[in-house]
Amino acid sequence: MTVSWTPHRFTGGLLALDTANTVVLRGDPQKIFDRLKDPAEIARFADAASVFRAAELGGRRLEAPLPGKIAPVVLAIRETTDRLFRGAASKGAVATGDLPGFLEACAEGLAHSRTEIRAPGRPFGDPATPIAFEAALAVSALSLLQGDTVARLRVCPNCTWLFLDRSRNSSRLWCDMAVCGNRQKASRHYRRRRTAAGGTANV
Repeated sequence: MTVSWTPHRFTGGLLALDTANTVVLRGDPQKIFDRLKDPAEIARFADAASVFRAAELGGRRLEAPLPGKIAPVVLAIRETTDRLFRGAASKGAVATGDLPGFLEACAEGLAHSRTEIRAPGRPFGDPATPIAFEAALAVSALSLLQGDTVARLRVCPNCTWLFLDRSRNSSRLWCDMAVCGNRQKASRHYRRRRTAAGGTANV
């Protein structure tokens, strides 16, 4: 199944969170869906992320010429990132027991990378050359451990996606107000109408 990688798919705030969110409806065994189940989607996701995460990447393009080969490490980074930071979002702190697996997955993503990062204006290295998707994913995931990032992690109450709350007063509720926020508003409106009509309204 080919995925449409629209801007809504990139509402996590960072590449690592967007990648974690490629699993839809985690925790629901009846509805869960992995958008990267087909390894070819990893390459398509990387192309889209190069555009939608250009600011984070400092304009450096992501490259995934052999998605089937890198799929195990990409999925390992994705799953350990989700486990570590989903827990951190709910508890406000990182569980050290989940760190070793996360760090090992990130190390594997960086193992074959030959680049330099974090130079002024070049957070992901030289923007003139592409960077391996798995290496950029590892760098993005590791960046979640810095500063007050953990305190700003949220889980969307509608779709359960992880996102970074960059609002001034840290009060953002939804990963995407235009999608999840409106769905929740519509759901509340429907319930109010049902209640007002004694539960018999057919809206």
